[in-house]
Amino acid sequence: MTAIAAVLADADGWDGHMGWGGGWWMFVVGTVMMVGSVVLVVWLVRTTSGGADADGRARGQGEDPLASARRILAERYARGELSTEEYRERVDQM
Repeated sequence: MTAIAAVLADADGWDGHMGWGGGWWMFVVGTVMMVGSVVLVVWLVRTTSGGADADGRARGQGEDPLASARRILAERYARGELSTEEYRERVDQM
């Protein structure tokens, strides 16, 4: 009787591993889970800490207001929104 039960238990083709067996996919799933965990931790640390902005400046430390104003004027001049006279007048007023 026990021999029949043993044969029937193994007849499902899962080798007695509760339905999944094992193999290469366990390595893949484990690797994906580990990489996902590392990415999640790095993302959480970067979003919750005072890391650098996309342009490399530290958060909370803004650009010099005068340099920012000059940069904006130069961009507007380059796009043709300001004439040469308007650009020079505004730069001289800084």
